[in-house]
Amino acid sequence: MIRIAVPDLVSNSYFPAIAAVELGFFKSAGLDATIDLLFPIPKTYEALRDGQLDFVVGSAHATLLAFPDWKGAKLLAAVAQHTYWFLVIRSDLHPRRGDLSIVKGLRIGAAPGVNLSLHRTLLEAGIDPEKNNVQIMPIPGATGANVSFGLSAARALEDGKLDGFWANGMGCEVALRRGVGSLVLDVRRGDGPPAARHYTFPALVTTEKRIEREPETAAAAIRAIMQAHQALREDISRATEVGKKRFPPAEAELIAELVRRDLPYYDPRITEQTVVDMNRFAQDVGLLSGPVSYENVVATQFSHLWNEKV
Repeated sequence: MIRIAVPDLVSNSYFPAIAAVELGFFKSAGLDATIDLLFPIPKTYEALRDGQLDFVVGSAHATLLAFPDWKGAKLLAAVAQHTYWFLVIRSDLHPRRGDLSIVKGLRIGAAPGVNLSLHRTLLEAGIDPEKNNVQIMPIPGATGANVSFGLSAARALEDGKLDGFWANGMGCEVALRRGVGSLVLDVRRGDGPPAARHYTFPALVTTEKRIEREPETAAAAIRAIMQAHQALREDISRATEVGKKRFPPAEAELIAELVRRDLPYYDPRITEQTVVDMNRFAQDVGLLSGPVSYENVVATQFSHLWNEKV
């Protein structure tokens, strides 16, 4: 049994990995795989480190929360490109797209590990959270191993427990459709400080021990993700098929549209510049002690697979 975990399940953030399991691409490679939710993200990577998981699909930079200075883990492939969180603010505050001055004095929810990117984004935009009384805080009610973070964020915003949140596309979409939130930043698509787009990305991650012990399993996992990318490109309704298996009904109906928007970012390649940018961010937020080479971050022995036709 191949054990995979994601730090948020009812979401578009890591959806190609969910699709790779549910559409049978791991099984066709001879691997009996499960994919489950394990929140928050520090616990996801700690479980990988402790041998409780075989793979994690999560934020690439967050690997450092359990593997200091990239020792013991490697990135196998990108599940999608670029930083993928959205800043949503209460609609009754009448925020404007791209105007970060709105956050001053507000309570903004963000998950552990994810909060680092929001803090850095604000600093890059010239807003010091401490001086401007921006409370970057956990989402009320988002506790326990089975929480869906984006949905919890939208619910907390609707209940008045937050003034905004920094979370995934599903949480953003739910808040916007309910009329309780307005979109301020979509950094993947160019909003906000340019550097923020390159802080991190969703990645397939495993341990160096697994790579050494079972390299064929790592290769099969990369191919399964790529096959899911291709299947979703060819027929977006397959996203709904997967969503109906794993999501609540309302979110299952939304997922195909969110995936359709993300298709341009479904690229497994991890460039050297991507690693330089991510590591610079990791150093800036105190997750990394100094520069680390591309080869010490990425399992380059598998990089030829990124260009294969599936």
